[in-house]
Amino acid sequence: MSDDSEDVRLRDVVEDDLECLLAYEHDPEAVRRSRFTPRPRDAFLRHWKSRVLGDDTVFVQAVTVGGEVAGSVVAWWEGDRRFLGYWLGRPYWGRGIGSRALTLFLEREHNRPLYADPADGNTGSVRLLEKHGFRRTGTVRHGENEHVVFVLS
Repeated sequence: MSDDSEDVRLRDVVEDDLECLLAYEHDPEAVRRSRFTPRPRDAFLRHWKSRVLGDDTVFVQAVTVGGEVAGSVVAWWEGDRRFLGYWLGRPYWGRGIGSRALTLFLEREHNRPLYADPADGNTGSVRLLEKHGFRRTGTVRHGENEHVVFVLS
């Protein structure tokens, strides 16, 4: 159930946030829904420090609720396409936090078109994108998994 009174904010991700984000990435239910294989700790930290925090073309924000890190939202370039990704810890699911965080993020990330490709069957993520005006444009495979391609113009 959504609660608009929750104090959802965005701020820059700092290295101290990474252990929390790592734990969220390793949550078994999140892995099942996203069909994303979690990285080992060293690979996760290396990726975040070099390819996310170390790349000035990447825009990443920590999602906080009441001052606690709830997840992250990120935009990055793949060739000539700008992609969006997000990850919330399970304690923050189903409370409208993802919706509020994405609204705030889209106010700051001005590149359009903006693409996203959640796993087919990840209904929460699909609904979140549709609610924010993303439209389906097709599908793509990542390994053995089918993903739905969305675009926000």
